[in-house]
Amino acid sequence: MSGTFVGMPAFPEAARDAVRDTTLRGNLRHATHTIRAKRAKAVAELEDWERLREAGKQIKDHTLRRLDHYLVQLEEAVTAAGGTVHWAADADEANRIVAGLVRATGEREVVKVKSMATQEIGLNEALAAEGIAAYETDLAELIVQLGDDRPSHILVPAIHRNRGEIRDIFARTMSEWGRPAPDGLTDTPAELAEAARLHLREKFLRAKVGISGANFMVAETGTLVVVESEGNGRMCLTLPETLISVVGIEKLVPTWRDLEVFLQTLPRSSTAERMNPYTSMWTGTRDGLTGEGDGPRNFHLVLLDNGRTDTLADEVGRQALRCIRCSACLNVCPVYERAGGHAYGSVYPGPIGAILSPQLRGTESEIDASLPYASSLCGACFEVCPVAIDIPEVLVHLRERVVQGGPVTRRGTKVTLRPAKGHAAERAAMRAAAFAFTHPGTLAAGQRLAARTRRFHPRRLPGPGRAWSESRELPKVPAEPFRDWWRRTRGGKDGEK
Repeated sequence: MSGTFVGMPAFPEAARDAVRDTTLRGNLRHATHTIRAKRAKAVAELEDWERLREAGKQIKDHTLRRLDHYLVQLEEAVTAAGGTVHWAADADEANRIVAGLVRATGEREVVKVKSMATQEIGLNEALAAEGIAAYETDLAELIVQLGDDRPSHILVPAIHRNRGEIRDIFARTMSEWGRPAPDGLTDTPAELAEAARLHLREKFLRAKVGISGANFMVAETGTLVVVESEGNGRMCLTLPETLISVVGIEKLVPTWRDLEVFLQTLPRSSTAERMNPYTSMWTGTRDGLTGEGDGPRNFHLVLLDNGRTDTLADEVGRQALRCIRCSACLNVCPVYERAGGHAYGSVYPGPIGAILSPQLRGTESEIDASLPYASSLCGACFEVCPVAIDIPEVLVHLRERVVQGGPVTRRGTKVTLRPAKGHAAERAAMRAAAFAFTHPGTLAAGQRLAARTRRFHPRRLPGPGRAWSESRELPKVPAEPFRDWWRRTRGGKDGEK
């Protein structure tokens, strides 16, 4: 499955190891607390934030309901502006399309804008298998790539690294990528940024092919939008002769007016800025418009499904497709703060990953089946989401689907079911509870038996229940059931006053 970290265990096991890493926890605590404090201040500046939030939700829901219409409109607009649209049903097809387009140029290297979609499909690895080198140009993505690491955050992929670790990565690996790090490199942000800038400059100038994703696509004009903070994205979008953009089909907005809403909410929710330093927009090719100025001479848009159509069919779960990848939910999540992004086994970590990954990939693997449980259901993620995704609601919905045996095998639009594994005891307990609550005599007899044997009850559960009771005690059973107490003290039958 593309987008899965190979060899990763289920979330509980991965998180158990992560919380023991004191350096990781320190890095995460410092970064997430800093980002969320800045975000709260930026959001508080807008008196109409809740109205913007509701507008974003409504725009996204409207677009998803008419996604087929707007995708066709987008294709027509991109084609009219000189671009070429490709449709990819899954990761393998998307990788084949992109690799074929790069080979057709005769080039053996590409520069990349930070893109969750290309990480999701494992594009870098697929290109490497074809002998094509892909160079990440976002600073955090570069750190991850040079360190042979994996991203752990949507906005800040190298959030699990501190400055000293980054300096060591640069000093150790940059020479292997063509340009060594400066002698005496320190861990000051300015020096680290300059080392990355020098490392990437020649790659920008000689690259003939750029690869990007997009934050948004405007259906009425065929315009794609990338927002970023470093300027590397604009270099990748304007200098190469050929630009290939891989974008999930849910990234559509119908009109420019709709885009205005998200250009207010995304920067504040992600980087705590009023406006992103670099907002790049392009429509088709240079020749397709005026034939002058910046931009690619050849533009290819790869529209990626990869489980999104199946997710759209779920009336509760489809909320996840509203996501604009701001990462606000990660920065307030107590589970993410302690476990880190790698424990989720996906390029989409945190609360949004816990509901998005199992829907895009299915729940046949242990890690995907465990993700809906990677939450305390505190609701902080819902409170900060700029498009009002009710993540706790979707988590509970997916837990139910895992227990009942949800959709796991996707072939086109066909979804097959399999029995859930590992939850037989839970299902048996729920059936027993349902029987007891629908048979008052049985319930009363069970309550009396529990009261009379209460001195023998353990304070901790044995066996599989031990993990649950490690941090909590079982409630004490009263000396007599409430109904018996009521009858004894009120002198009446059940239900009488």
